[in-house]
Amino acid sequence: MKNTFKVLTAVFLLAVVFGACNSSGEQQKQKKQDKLATEISTSTANKQTFSLDFQIGDKLPNDLVCMVNDAYMAKPQIPVPVNGKTYYGCCEMCVGTLNNEESARMATDPQTGERVDKTEAFIVLLDANGRVGYFNSEANYTAYTKKS
Repeated sequence: MKNTFKVLTAVFLLAVVFGACNSSGEQQKQKKQDKLATEISTSTANKQTFSLDFQIGDKLPNDLVCMVNDAYMAKPQIPVPVNGKTYYGCCEMCVGTLNNEESARMATDPQTGERVDKTEAFIVLLDANGRVGYFNSEANYTAYTKKS
């Protein structure tokens, strides 16, 4: 009877350990998949030419911009509500970044060097690769274009 109890206890402990390892492995696998999805979406955004709806210099709607990759994505992104404002990300990793890192929610106005909240910015398509710029106002963007 004691040997049976020892065997059952050993089997139970192995199952618990294996289950914990498997769960950890699944979490690591999911993290790798999320990272790969971000790399793919960033790579794709950087290689596309966006001529369907917007031209270089056009103001962009917030929901078409991944605010982590600072890229025009040409389709609606995942809304991420934080502190009463709605940011947008292209994948679950970006959602987590926007929720947890204030720096991902802020940008620097290229004209003035001032910090700007990405939800309040005048967002402009800067180039054919989908790169966007965040300006405090349309006037700052206009001054920036005259300077460049």
